[in-house]
Amino acid sequence: MVRTSHHKTPRAKKSHPTVTYWRAYEDSSSSYESGFPTGDHEFFTTFSWDDQKVRRVFIRKVYTILLIQLLVTLGVVALFTFCDPVKDYVQANPGWYWASYAVFFATYLTLACCSGPRRHFPWNLILLTIFTLSMAYLTGMLSSYYNTTSVLLCLSITALVCLSVTVFSFQTKFDFTSCQGVLFVLLMTLFFSGLILAILLPFQYVPWLHAVYAVLGAGVFTLFLAFDTQLLMGSRRHSLSPEEYIFGALNIYLDIIYIFTFFLQLFGTNRE
Repeated sequence: MVRTSHHKTPRAKKSHPTVTYWRAYEDSSSSYESGFPTGDHEFFTTFSWDDQKVRRVFIRKVYTILLIQLLVTLGVVALFTFCDPVKDYVQANPGWYWASYAVFFATYLTLACCSGPRRHFPWNLILLTIFTLSMAYLTGMLSSYYNTTSVLLCLSITALVCLSVTVFSFQTKFDFTSCQGVLFVLLMTLFFSGLILAILLPFQYVPWLHAVYAVLGAGVFTLFLAFDTQLLMGSRRHSLSPEEYIFGALNIYLDIIYIFTFFLQLFGTNRE
């Protein structure tokens, strides 16, 4: 969540809401007892995860939204990477970056912390659209500072990693949702590592330390991708309510974007 990278983009990428990100899981996941979650009893009186149709519809809805988000983000990244006038404009006007970051932060906190807006149509889709556009702008601007070949390489690696992790998470018997404590420790390690790098970066850039941080970040959010994927399945220790399709898509989308940006920091080559 906290990112520190040695590139020409503004420093706002280094202060993502780590603790809020974790607390949102606590509020939106449910523990199973006798086949039903401990939260949302009233809703699950009629529908349960034992109903395969409910589960399939929920998962299909999440991945449909996620696919649209990723296509929008990919389009923005391609525009900022291949179109030189657009690339020059966004790099010359960092004010749009800060505005996008403010919008991203506000919409993220609203969707992650407030169950009302993210569950009620059409406000949930409106907020998610605004969030996706702002995050796409941030990702596109970051990509514009890297060599085109590096961006394409990192996109390919991210796609392969995310596809593999998703398939593995659906097939494996290992329950990643029971490892919340481990994930929290790793997230805090990443958070404080980012703070240290943010403090050191203005004085001295340490390439090997930055590389270690990027590897750690990519690893942590790969685990979070497996965690978030299994939250959708309904047959694990923790599970999302079928009402939380916006929250499910939001989490997986962020995991994929973070994995891409950490790969970009690790393998990317800055433009000359």
